[in-house]
Amino acid sequence: MKNHTLFLFLLTVLATPLFSQQVTLSPEQIKALTPSWTGERSTDGRPKVPDKWFERLKAVRLEEAWGILRNNGYHNQFEGDWMVLNPDSAMVGRVVTAQYLPLRPDYDKIIKDKGKEEKRIGATNSWTIDMLKEGDIYVADSYGKIVDGTLIGDNLGNAIYAKSKRGVIFYGSVRDVEGLSEIKGFNAWIKGYDPSYIQQMMLGGINVPIRIGRATVLPGDVALAKKGGIVFIPAHLVEDVVLNAEFIALRDAFGHQRLREGKYTPGQIDTQWTADIKTDFLKWLDDNPSKLPMTRQELDSFMKNRTW
Repeated sequence: MKNHTLFLFLLTVLATPLFSQQVTLSPEQIKALTPSWTGERSTDGRPKVPDKWFERLKAVRLEEAWGILRNNGYHNQFEGDWMVLNPDSAMVGRVVTAQYLPLRPDYDKIIKDKGKEEKRIGATNSWTIDMLKEGDIYVADSYGKIVDGTLIGDNLGNAIYAKSKRGVIFYGSVRDVEGLSEIKGFNAWIKGYDPSYIQQMMLGGINVPIRIGRATVLPGDVALAKKGGIVFIPAHLVEDVVLNAEFIALRDAFGHQRLREGKYTPGQIDTQWTADIKTDFLKWLDDNPSKLPMTRQELDSFMKNRTW
């Protein structure tokens, strides 16, 4: 079934007139690229993960999100070693991707001509910004270029925050870090900064699959960005990541309390729980409703499908 979906996607791409001249994938192509998402979509075709998961996702540790994704077969969704503008602030949002390439005049002309036809305004590094909505994160692969690879300064940074109430993730660089740091609420995960202007680079495409270091990123993924790194979560797995992580946190809180009380040994808590411990845990949940980060209905539904 997955191969069939990929085949249909490739047929759609290859059958699109003047595909090489597209600035962004069409909504139909993005839908074909993300078939596992069955919920609401943005007008551009990206999966629209509900906002309600964002604050809860911020509380999830990177290692927990990474581990849950690996258990689902997604081994290449993390990238570390970032320069973070405000390292003590986490950022969560829906990904809008952009790919940048070393300048090649003939292809650059094709993209710019198409952009002019679509009435896009300004330099190509601002086109993605014009598409942002609240809750979006501008994620760009600029192939690690630092000098002459600065995608934004404080002017574009202000525009990004005004539209998205978020920041950026660039596998590359920015300029005017001092100005960017003055934008309240804005944050940036970058590979470096430089006072130079962008040169000898071109836009390859918007809302296309991109590589961010060790990770493959699709439009509509949800980025969980913290000072330790970034996990890019496929849209259809966001709810699973949040609920699993919250359940693990509850188990840990229960286990730590019972260990402090001396009721169980570390060996009992760190191995498969007995029926008595499970019963004790369920009673603990009833006695401590304020500790639940989810609704009891969500928790009960989640535990029905879990083997503990």
